[in-house]
Amino acid sequence: MGSGEVEGLTSRRWLILVVLGVTQLMVALDATVINIALPRAQLALHFSAADRQWPITAYALAFGSLLLLGGRLGDLWGRRTALVVGLVGFAGASAVGGAATSFAVLVGARAVQGAFGAILAPAALAALTTTFTDQRERARAFSIYGALAGSGAAVGLILGGALTQWASWRWCLFINLVFAAVAIAGVIPLIESNRREHHAHLDVVGTVLASGGLFAIVYGLANAVTSSWGDSLTWASLVAGLVLLVAFVGWQRRSRYPLLPLRIVLERTRGGSFVALFITAIGIFGVSLFLAYYLQNSLGYSPLRTGIAFLPMVAALAVSATLASARLLAISGPRPLVPAGMLLSALGMILFTRLSVQANYFENVLPGLVVLGLGLGLIFAPATASATAAVVAADAGAASATVNSAQQIGGSVGVALLNTIAVSVTSRAMSHATGSSAATLAAATLHGYAVAFWWAAGFFLVGGLATLILLESGAVELADGVGAS
Repeated sequence: MGSGEVEGLTSRRWLILVVLGVTQLMVALDATVINIALPRAQLALHFSAADRQWPITAYALAFGSLLLLGGRLGDLWGRRTALVVGLVGFAGASAVGGAATSFAVLVGARAVQGAFGAILAPAALAALTTTFTDQRERARAFSIYGALAGSGAAVGLILGGALTQWASWRWCLFINLVFAAVAIAGVIPLIESNRREHHAHLDVVGTVLASGGLFAIVYGLANAVTSSWGDSLTWASLVAGLVLLVAFVGWQRRSRYPLLPLRIVLERTRGGSFVALFITAIGIFGVSLFLAYYLQNSLGYSPLRTGIAFLPMVAALAVSATLASARLLAISGPRPLVPAGMLLSALGMILFTRLSVQANYFENVLPGLVVLGLGLGLIFAPATASATAAVVAADAGAASATVNSAQQIGGSVGVALLNTIAVSVTSRAMSHATGSSAATLAAATLHGYAVAFWWAAGFFLVGGLATLILLESGAVELADGVGAS
């Protein structure tokens, strides 16, 4: 092969990374882009305050519960087909949601978005896994991809604030048509089809057990946010979800064509990577929730200014992921990087416990955002790359789906658990207060946030210890089949 051909293949790989990066960013930011737009959507479509969580919950439920099925469909259809189907479906649902004239249509469109996102996200990550096989190129590619995945929630807040303030809440959905068009234009000529001959084999029983179990888990956690941890439906959903997932594991041991081959999750470094992504999602969703409320309600920021306030975290995450991870991952492996990122993230959370009503953004908020961003960059890229390394091409979709499932369930746990802690601590502080003035409420609320941030720091410290034990030192080797496309 001549040097010109090698250069052509190299440039093709980096073009694929750009296309897949656009796809991942679209899916990641859609988890939060609608958040800031909800007040205006509520006015336009006349739905109650009690119902306003459903445009968010519907997306999370469909996305989280169908990820394993979506990953396996990508293995069976081929990456290109799965990406095109996912992009077209996601864009179509976004157009319907943006043009919605009723609350039911908006919620339905968000659910369909989540369903196609469950096909799209694993297919994009699997395509990246099978495209970059050289250790150094792979580390660099996953550092960029990890930065996009990690910063998607914050970018969604920024974009949602800008579109809502300057255009309309509907553009928080219409904008996906632009992302999807760009991605489709790149996917069709760049991504090769890898359709397998035995594409008809699908683990139907495993699909029902896994989808039902994940749905019940995510629904139970979402119900804990809107109702309480004492609500019987919350625990009924969580218990049912756990029972179904235990049954799923038992079935996967016997299934001839398992939806999730257990070898994917039982390998030491890969298992540690899933743990890292799960715990990190708990923290990042928690911080985006509490800081967004703090900046708007305590410091009086507008939605757009709130989104912009998160930019330093995005920048720090990008620098950490693209410089440190890209240069060190291929040499050292994930073990020194991920635990260090966990410790930095814990420190960032601890810095947030010092927030006050009179806080100055540059003195009290910015340091925590920068430290947290640096820590997250050291976690996302190495953990994502290690979770999908040494996987044969036929299992790349299942492994990628598990990566997304760990983040989705972790995010749901983070929102439900940390929000419950903050609310209960605030209520307890108010019950012990001598008055009920606005100042008393503000102080109690900040105390609730502080306790939640301490819990998040604790999760990161546990994650640091767990990943130090589970992850292995040295560069992660690729299986022979990974590069097959």
